[in-house]
Amino acid sequence: MRSSAKNSLTHLETKEPKIFVISGPGGVGKGTVVAELLKQVGNLWLSRSCTTRARRNGESEDAYTFLDEEAFLNLVNEGKFLEWAKFLDHYYGTPWPEPPQGSDVLLEIDVQGARQVLEKVPERAKLIFLMPPSPEAQRDRLTQRGDSAEHVEKRVKEAKREEEAGIFMADVVVVNDEIGKTVAEIAGIIRNWRKS
Repeated sequence: MRSSAKNSLTHLETKEPKIFVISGPGGVGKGTVVAELLKQVGNLWLSRSCTTRARRNGESEDAYTFLDEEAFLNLVNEGKFLEWAKFLDHYYGTPWPEPPQGSDVLLEIDVQGARQVLEKVPERAKLIFLMPPSPEAQRDRLTQRGDSAEHVEKRVKEAKREEEAGIFMADVVVVNDEIGKTVAEIAGIIRNWRKS
């Protein structure tokens, strides 16, 4: 009886949780993709990142843990982050994840953060890099979410560097041209990785 019960356990009950990293340039749709994945793929736990930037108009209060710079840097000094970086004048970081029993971890982070995760836990992390269908589509998405014209141009310019690095590091590259198709593709990728 004990043997058959043990054989029926999933990897989530017998192994360290896998860490699925969704990365890509600003405006590629990471947040939308992640929100849909959480609805469609069971046993995924989203680790909320911390940031020192201000909350955008219309952005939910739990989109990030919003901190001032002093509080953020105190957490850095205490070794509380799996990854952290300064990006366009603001700090971003992901606390070491503590998912509930039976769940894998889902991270929505930038390229600098993805690199740190892959360096620290290479045996557990898988990187899915999202690409916009075009720079124009990225610019439109950034504008629609309320970014200033100056910030949009900085993001689009930075995206070229991020894409080169992200493609090089990624296990899989997915072009986010249609949300339903993108989410279905990534959900299938996650399910396949869980079997390995």
